Amino acid sequence: MTSENGLSRPAVIAFLAGALAIQASVLLVMGQPAICACGAVRPWTGDVLGPENSQQLSDWYSFSHVIHGMIFYAAARFALPRAPLLVWFVAAIGLEVGWELIENSPMVIERYRAQALAQGYVGDSVINSLSDTVMAAIGFAAARWLPVRVTVATALAFELFTAVMIRDNLTLNVVQLVHPIAAISTWQSGLAASRL
Repeated sequence: MTSENGLSRPAVIAFLAGALAIQASVLLVMGQPAICACGAVRPWTGDVLGPENSQQLSDWYSFSHVIHGMIFYAAARFALPRAPLLVWFVAAIGLEVGWELIENSPMVIERYRAQALAQGYVGDSVINSLSDTVMAAIGFAAARWLPVRVTVATALAFELFTAVMIRDNLTLNVVQLVHPIAAISTWQSGLAASRL
């Protein structure tokens, strides 16, 4: 059953499952661990400086991936205004899967390690990376169904919340990855110092 906008539940599920299968396969070939080296699978890890960060199903950066989905929805709506919603979804998830593969490449992992909060970063476990893509799908769905002002307010709230809680968020992460700013690094380093 397809709706007037070209989106059907079976098509969404099939595409998402296929994208996740490809993502998992490529990450395993790239050498990323399927699960945390600790051997446990947990729904959440809250220690951004701990060894299980980016290894469990969700963490503080899951909020950023929800925002990815919101941004990808807005970008698809702007760039492809006449395309069916399924095309928007395929584009959004394709971008997220692409980012997850780039993010776990040796070059980007090394770039992240230069940041104050990611000095021991080894990339994502496969389950964490797959969860990140699902979070983006959730963000896409939220942007589709929520009023624009609510979507924007939610994204801003996530950014402020994570900035307060872990001194990092999507904006800071992108800035520090593209063009690191010493003042941000110093501020983020204070999180580690405050735990000593």
